[in-house]
Amino acid sequence: MSKDVLEVEIRAVLPTSGDAPFSWAMTRKVFVIYVDQTVGAAITMFMRSIPKERPQTHDLIASILVAVGAKVERAIIADVKGGVYFARLILTAENELSQKKIIEIDARPSDSIALCLQQDAPIYVSRSVWDEVEDMSEILEKVNQQGLGESAEDDESED
Repeated sequence: MSKDVLEVEIRAVLPTSGDAPFSWAMTRKVFVIYVDQTVGAAITMFMRSIPKERPQTHDLIASILVAVGAKVERAIIADVKGGVYFARLILTAENELSQKKIIEIDARPSDSIALCLQQDAPIYVSRSVWDEVEDMSEILEKVNQQGLGESAEDDESED
């Protein structure tokens, strides 16, 4: 992987009124992306391996990918403009002749993250985004200490 991207992982999904933000971390920096509540719930379910009563949209997408011989390789949070994040979802597909194809798709970061968590694929952020976002580590630490946000994951061992 290029030095222009850094691997990140989800630290927490914290419910709010309206949207569900989730936090990322790499080493000691945390940043927040706000997502739709339904995608936030899906991300939480994938993080915690919670079974679903019925297949959800991300499950449908994963089934379609498998049916056409494709899989999620990684997601890259490539850009941020005016607080809006942009992502690229990288897929690979193999045909009957074992020829591989790499497919890059413009996607919402939240959907890309949900699919990566579901399929155990890495998530990256571009160096330019990493350098631009504000470090929210202290706020996440306070939330975890106060017990706000039932979905917060206490994962201090990764720092």
